[in-house]
Amino acid sequence: MSEKTTYMRVQRQTRSSRVAMTICVMVLVGLVTMPWWATSGNIRWAIELSCYIAVAQMWNLLAGYAGLVSVGQQAFIGVAGYTLFVLAQNFGVNPFLAVPLSIITPALLAVPTYLLLHRLDGPYFAIGTWVVAEAVRLATSNIDYVNAGAGLTLRVMTNYSQHEREVAFVILCAILLLVTVGGSYWLLRSRHGLALTAMRDNAVAAASQGVNVNRLRFVIFIAAAVGTGFAGSIYYMAQLRITPAAGFDPFWASMCIFIVMVGGIGAIEGAIIGALIYFCADRFFGEYGSAYMIVLGLMTLIIALYARGGVWGLLQKLGDHPWFPVRRKLIVEDKS
Repeated sequence: MSEKTTYMRVQRQTRSSRVAMTICVMVLVGLVTMPWWATSGNIRWAIELSCYIAVAQMWNLLAGYAGLVSVGQQAFIGVAGYTLFVLAQNFGVNPFLAVPLSIITPALLAVPTYLLLHRLDGPYFAIGTWVVAEAVRLATSNIDYVNAGAGLTLRVMTNYSQHEREVAFVILCAILLLVTVGGSYWLLRSRHGLALTAMRDNAVAAASQGVNVNRLRFVIFIAAAVGTGFAGSIYYMAQLRITPAAGFDPFWASMCIFIVMVGGIGAIEGAIIGALIYFCADRFFGEYGSAYMIVLGLMTLIIALYARGGVWGLLQKLGDHPWFPVRRKLIVEDKS
């Protein structure tokens, strides 16, 4: 009689993840080639959606894993946008090269912000981030070098043709998605991702098992600030104008909360689904003004009360088909 041998292997990739990865590659290729087949209006939509996904993904990493609920991420969007405009308009730096340089400012702002607020917890931390964002907005509104409350216009963009601008924008958006979505996926699959998942479930228990919670939160806060600032600089470069009211608009925080809560907090897929829902709703129902905002608020409230896992959580109840699997499954195989 033949004896059976038991083999065990760790599975991370699934059929659904392979399909998702194929679709992601196709989307990125389609995005980069848009200037040769899409209209300028569609390219503008793609830029906007890419920025929404990136900002929401960073907020999801911050709140969904590190447990840091921020309502002041607009501070990093605004300072990155202003840095881009100053470098390009006042110092003559190529605006497309100024985009990666502009993310230095949010990183520098994030360090003292975290050191100032890290002892606060829960709602106190959230309020603290909003206060910092408002303080930066008020300071910017009173600095004559950046034209105070009147804002700045990126006039140097007239030196480039529309096609050149569109090609540069879609390449920057592809890099933005790779850095924010791809970077989050890489991080969550690493050993640090295990620590982040443990922190998401129970920060006290994670600390008792040797996870340096404070240091990891600090790193995630800086990373989220950089990714958010990256998206902000691209967004306002496409707008060609920035003002303190726009760059530091609390709308950015509200948008992040809606996208992540509706899509599904603590999941890469949730932020993407939520961004698509918000983008479509904004495109088709934004003209209804205050009524539209009330509907979005009620939708967020209903999701928070009755489906805390968001749309992605509801989809997972129909079957475990992750797009970006970060869990490890032990598969036992019997072979003769």
